[in-house]
Amino acid sequence: MSDDGDIIPSVMQNGGNQYKIKENSFLPSVVDENNTKMSFDNSKPAENYGPDQVLPASQKYTSEANGRVTLRIEAGSDITPISVPGLLTRSAEKYGDLPALNYKSDNKWVKVTYKEYEQNVRTVAKAFIKLGLERFHGVCIIGFNSPEWFYSDLGAIYAGGFAAGMYTTNLVDACFHCLETSKANIAVVEDSKQLEKILSVKSKLPHLKAIIQYEGKPTEEGVLSWEDVMRIGLAESDEKLNAILKTMGVNECCTLVFTSGTEGASKAVMVSHDNLTYNAHMITTFLSLVDGKEVLVSYLPLSHVAAQITDIYSAITLGAQVYFGEKDALKGSLVSTLQAARPTVFLGVPRVWEKINEKLVSIGRKSGSLKKYIADWAKEVGLNHYEDAMKGVERETYSYKFFRWLIFSRIKSAIGFDRCKYFISAAAPISVDIKKYFMSLDIPLCEAFGMSECGGAHTLSNPIDENVAGVGKTLEGVRSKIDKPDKDGNGELCVYGRHVFMGYLNMPDKTESTLDTDGWLHSGDIAQIDDKGYVTITGRIKELLITAGGENIPPVLIENNVKAELPVISNAFLIGDKRKFLSILLSLKCEVNAETAEPLDTLTPEVITWLSSLNCNFTKVSEVVANKPKEVMDAIQKGIDAANKKAISNAQKIQKFTLLPVDFSLPTGELGPTLKVKRPAVNDKYKDLIEEFYKN
Repeated sequence: MSDDGDIIPSVMQNGGNQYKIKENSFLPSVVDENNTKMSFDNSKPAENYGPDQVLPASQKYTSEANGRVTLRIEAGSDITPISVPGLLTRSAEKYGDLPALNYKSDNKWVKVTYKEYEQNVRTVAKAFIKLGLERFHGVCIIGFNSPEWFYSDLGAIYAGGFAAGMYTTNLVDACFHCLETSKANIAVVEDSKQLEKILSVKSKLPHLKAIIQYEGKPTEEGVLSWEDVMRIGLAESDEKLNAILKTMGVNECCTLVFTSGTEGASKAVMVSHDNLTYNAHMITTFLSLVDGKEVLVSYLPLSHVAAQITDIYSAITLGAQVYFGEKDALKGSLVSTLQAARPTVFLGVPRVWEKINEKLVSIGRKSGSLKKYIADWAKEVGLNHYEDAMKGVERETYSYKFFRWLIFSRIKSAIGFDRCKYFISAAAPISVDIKKYFMSLDIPLCEAFGMSECGGAHTLSNPIDENVAGVGKTLEGVRSKIDKPDKDGNGELCVYGRHVFMGYLNMPDKTESTLDTDGWLHSGDIAQIDDKGYVTITGRIKELLITAGGENIPPVLIENNVKAELPVISNAFLIGDKRKFLSILLSLKCEVNAETAEPLDTLTPEVITWLSSLNCNFTKVSEVVANKPKEVMDAIQKGIDAANKKAISNAQKIQKFTLLPVDFSLPTGELGPTLKVKRPAVNDKYKDLIEEFYKN
């Protein structure tokens, strides 16, 4: 056993009997209910008791497709490892006729029970095997969230392959990278638009054996429809599938999550069965969710680990219902899905919460003076309620109860949040001001920190945590530490536990630079952990700006301060690496093309109203940028001056700014698939504008 409590257990199921891992066992062994020790003859490993067996392994990490790893099980843990197929099978038995999936067809909601869910997955898995899916080869999926996405993902795992999601916004080269890296035997696409991407590189993919289109009837020769897949699977016996399941182990890779590539080429994160099922267990336990009673909405990209761990694995763990959003969820239709589903738990990335905030603020501005007075009073009461709770004063004042009845409940009902117990923000940092705004509406956000490399979440905050700027405490069963902390306690956040990934596929050097010899995952995030265990993320090591004077500056905190002082700003991008002083690029909020998601030249009503208050009648970004009205530039400078007052040193004060001609977006290349800023891309795109700051 290492100092970190690693053990190398083996078979978890034998002829239907359940075994618990014996603590402090170094050799592969388990004990049964009579405490009888069972062990392996390693020369003849028993590897046909899958899928819930733990196969013999001696390494903490691997970069090989068929590699196995030891499980980082903490002493005293009684959480028996379970595979993805084992988890779904258990839920199908436990929740049988309860609804699992809800999707729209001909404008009506259609329900799929847990029994049907698992049966459909098995049918798809049998079809994949028939179509030539080999062990440890990929099934790459590209399309919007749907039952077919879930079936393909889980079917790939059941059949012994790798499930690998691709972002719908991926260009051809990015799709090719995913297909080639995973040695994909099967590509599953939503429609003809995504199909074109795969067909254009098909000739360069020697492992690719089948392409499936799950929406509509494919017109391209050789491309299978979803009906074809189900027909093929239904015609197959269970024999081959069951044989593959028996060889499976929880400490093998089942899913590849491709990183968003904001810091270079996308890496294939190898995630094991145990990574996913244990992470789902941690999340659902922390939130005290109720079996068979929870409702979720699936609309965030399933190629991202946050959506997978929530929509697929946490839902299966609980027997929760999942409602699928529509394709244009982030362009306006999400509210109608929320109203139909009335979720009990809702996950949003910061940009989703910011959009809701903008919409509610816009509605508020149109209210009369009396309504506005009452709304402001209610928000003050709501915020005070949660600020008191953070101080340990948990009580419901009469004014809070009154406004909860009069205003808060109506806002929640209008959005579809009337049953929602947990509102979660994840995948990127969210500003304290946005958190406080939602607190004031009785919609307190829990913030999660996680990575693809830890299978989902690592920390989760509670709405009444005293540290509102933090991401909560480390989830029970895993560990955090700060590597090489400075005098203020800031250093690299390191992560340890059963949720830590296996390695990067075919990238041993990258794997070894991310996972140290003791099995700790080096996150690349700068953080501090206080004496009560609250974790606060202050930036990323690769994003740190080191000024010419040698001061380390985390840009995100300063950017968020500017946006808080200037709500009309959409994106703020700090400059200062190897420079004498800080400057900042700013983009004004503008309308977005509903089809392409590209930013338009037309300013949002919020910005137009703000400009009007400054005696400026412009309605377009280009007009403001070209004319630079003095009143507008002075107002922006005033906001920056206010943000500078929060700086902890003169080196962290912004000295110059400029307005960009167009906002950041995914189509124009400044944002990644999870809407994080791609800093190298912005620096390159605006290098001439940046140099203007420092000419004199």
